[in-house]
Amino acid sequence: MLAETKLYDALSVSPTANQDEIKKAYRKAALKNHPDKNKDDPSAGERFKEVSQAYEILSDPEKRKVYDDYGLEFLLRGGAEAPPSGSAGAGGMPGGFAGMPGGFGGVPGMGGGGPRSYHYSTGGGSGGFSFSSPDNIFADFFKQGGAGMGDDDDIFAQFNFGGGRGRGGKPGYRDSPNERRRRRAPTPEVTTVEKPLELALEDLFAGTHKKMKIKRKTYDDGSGKRKMEDKILDMDIKPGYKAGTKIKFKGVGDQEEGGTQDLHFIVKEKKHPTFTREDDNLRMYIELDLKEALTGWTRTIPTIEGKKFTLSKGGPTGPGYTETYPHQGMPNSKKPTERGDMIVEVKVKFPTSLTLAQKTHLKDIL
Repeated sequence: MLAETKLYDALSVSPTANQDEIKKAYRKAALKNHPDKNKDDPSAGERFKEVSQAYEILSDPEKRKVYDDYGLEFLLRGGAEAPPSGSAGAGGMPGGFAGMPGGFGGVPGMGGGGPRSYHYSTGGGSGGFSFSSPDNIFADFFKQGGAGMGDDDDIFAQFNFGGGRGRGGKPGYRDSPNERRRRRAPTPEVTTVEKPLELALEDLFAGTHKKMKIKRKTYDDGSGKRKMEDKILDMDIKPGYKAGTKIKFKGVGDQEEGGTQDLHFIVKEKKHPTFTREDDNLRMYIELDLKEALTGWTRTIPTIEGKKFTLSKGGPTGPGYTETYPHQGMPNSKKPTERGDMIVEVKVKFPTSLTLAQKTHLKDIL
C-alpha cells in the first residue's frame, strides 16, 4: 500500500506509471508551466517547481521506492533510527526499516540482515533529501534527450544503485549518474542569435517603423512536440542609426533547454547611388571632363532629404576639390538636433589619348 500519492498527482500520472510515462508527463507539465512562457502568471513558477520536484524523485527508482513505502516527509528528513523489532518505527513504519525486505536490503547498497538500525540520507545537509533547482532539473531533462523521447534514449537506464560511498563520503548511498552530471555541468546560458537588417540611407536619415516576420521553434503546450510558429516583431529605427547598431529583442527566438533565445538585429546600410556615409557626414562625387575642369562648370546638387543646391565654378578646378554644405548630412542618433555635413568632391576625367595637333594646340595655350 502506498504511503501517499501527491507526487504522482502533481504529474497527473498513476502510481503504476512506468518511467516513460513519467518522462512524458513531466515534459508536458514543465513546458506548459515554465515561467518563461507564463510571465503574466506568477503561480506558474510554483507549479513548475512542483512538477520538477515530483519528477526528480519519481524518475529515480531508489527514491521512488522509499517515497512509495514511507512518504515524502520521511524522505526529506532522511529517515530515523529503527526501534526494536516489532514496534512502530519512523513515520508509522512497522519495525523501523525492517518492513523493507532485509532491513534496507530491498534497496541495493543498503545492506541486508535482521532488524538492524540504519539512517537513510541523500545529502540534504542534516541527513535528509534536498531538491535540486527546478531550472537544473528541467535543463538536465532536455540535455539528456527528454525532448526527443526516443525509445532508445531512456536516461534512467544507467542509474547505479550499488554499494560504496556517496555524497559527502557517507556510506550506503551512491549518487545517480544524473546527479553527478548536474554537479559537473552548469545550466546552459540562453544563446543570442544575430541577424543583419539592411536599411536604406533614407530610412536611417528620417527614421522609420519596421515589422519583421520571423519563424521560431517552440514546443506545443498540449503534446510537447517541437513545432514552428510565426512571430511579428515591431522595431523603431531612430534617425541617425549607424551600421553596426544593434536592435535587441529578448526571449523571442527558438525555445531551447536553457530558455528562449534572444534576437539581435544588426543594422547594415544599403549602398546608395549618390551618397557615401562617413560617420554623420555624407560625401558625394561629381565628375568633370577636362574642358569643364579648365574652363568652368555648373551642377545641381541634391541632398539626402530632397533639397537641391546649385554649385558652379568659373575657373580651373583640380581633382579632389571639395565644397562643404554644413548641417546637410545625417542626424546624430543621440543628439537629434545635430547633423553632420554634406561634402561634394570633384573628380576630373582626363582623356586617354590626344592627337599630335591637340597636343600642339594645348602647348600653345597653356
